[in-house]
Amino acid sequence: MSPIVLLSFLIGYFAVLIGISYLTSKGSSDNSSFFIANRNSRWYFVAFGMIGTALSGVTFISVPGAVSNNSFGYFQFVLGNAVGFLLIATVLLPLYYRLNLVSIYTYLEKRMGYWSYKSGAMIFLVSRVIGSAFRLYLVAIVLQKFIFDAWEVPFAVTVAICLLLIWSYTFKGGLKTIVITDTLQTVFLLSSVLLSIYFIAESLNMDLLQTFEAVKESSYSKMFFWEDFIGSRSHFLKQFLGGIFVTVAMTGLDQDLMQKNLSCRNIGEAQKNMLTFTAVFVGINIFFLSVGAMLYLYAEAHGIDVTALRTPDHLFPEIALNHLNVIPAIVFMLGLTAATFATTDSALTALTTSFCVDFLGFDKKGNQNDLSLIRTRHFVHIVFSVIMLLVVIVFRIINDDSVVNAIFKAAGYTYGPLLGLFAFGMISKRMVTDKLVPFICLLSPVLTYVLEVNSLAWIGYAMGFELIIVNGLITFLCLLLTSKPGKDEPAPAQGAQERELAKL
Repeated sequence: MSPIVLLSFLIGYFAVLIGISYLTSKGSSDNSSFFIANRNSRWYFVAFGMIGTALSGVTFISVPGAVSNNSFGYFQFVLGNAVGFLLIATVLLPLYYRLNLVSIYTYLEKRMGYWSYKSGAMIFLVSRVIGSAFRLYLVAIVLQKFIFDAWEVPFAVTVAICLLLIWSYTFKGGLKTIVITDTLQTVFLLSSVLLSIYFIAESLNMDLLQTFEAVKESSYSKMFFWEDFIGSRSHFLKQFLGGIFVTVAMTGLDQDLMQKNLSCRNIGEAQKNMLTFTAVFVGINIFFLSVGAMLYLYAEAHGIDVTALRTPDHLFPEIALNHLNVIPAIVFMLGLTAATFATTDSALTALTTSFCVDFLGFDKKGNQNDLSLIRTRHFVHIVFSVIMLLVVIVFRIINDDSVVNAIFKAAGYTYGPLLGLFAFGMISKRMVTDKLVPFICLLSPVLTYVLEVNSLAWIGYAMGFELIIVNGLITFLCLLLTSKPGKDEPAPAQGAQERELAKL
């Protein structure tokens, strides 16, 4: 596949997104449209666009690549994800809408206090920067290998180009633009995975029915693992429970995906969005796992040495760009680009929103759309783009694992305290010792790390995706041990949001 053809495709792709940005932000580029799209998003656009945001390039490359390690075992995690999405729709979204939140972390300030609020917001900033950098890294290494290496462009410049292109179509319209661009990118993503199945099947001289049977009868199709609960990371309960809590933390307690839900007109539309999204999410992951099985069947049929690849993440791009013809190659690049940039553009917008609201207090300003505040928002947007660039470069230096594993392991450490904070606030009526909360949020991941590293040696237990549950539980227990009885009645001076919160 010629690098100049791929580069031309990339330029054309972003030209379309920038054109959409111009049309959606024309006449309305204030902070309200940037943060929550003026609370006027159509739920079906949000639901469809969230698919691209939630799946990302990690699903597109790492999930098919991971089929060699645990077959379709990842689907156990996906089932847990589905339950987590249902909990978000029925428990968290009603809370957020009752309190009329822009940043979901303001809940922590009203329920627990200033330092709890700042701790939760900071955890999100760190978690989202790391997670989004991992995802961007994945597509950057593909672009580097198959496009920019032809001109000996440094990896850092490749990443900078990606971020500059993303910034160019998000800095003005923000969420109002992203709701539309992510919908378009999801169309590209879904089309790409379905066409990839078709092209790989065609190259194996199979029709779709034969392909289904081949995948079903292959050694890669095992879906549920019940053996060795203590020593195996692939056991159903570990994967399923991990999927539930990772979803609640990484989606329900994450400003990025919740920001899209909060842009809907009302709670009913937001819940329709989540339920529709859940059904499509489960189905599309089955397709991605099927792509993975077909890739390995293709490699076996054509004598491709998969062990020679640096990581399993390279299998899909290797076959699509070096072994299939030009149309499947472009289809692959279309899906990968759409998946990754749908995630990164959304993340940059959410990071900017959280920092402006949670640390600069935009929601407490008399006029949130003052020109000086808009200029500040632009500056914050640029700063987070630079930070993400630096994190991607660091990850390039130290990474030696499949990106999908790296992301969920990092999530276990970074989102765990956030899970514990929200769980304590919603389950217990006790009041935390607010000044101790930042220290608890630092201590909990440290204790979790000690347990994760030594659990196999101490008790023969291999910790997997349930790491986030352990981290959240430690945070919860520390908050409980340092808390004091809460007051039954709210103070007379409380406002409407505080009174509503007290009823919970």
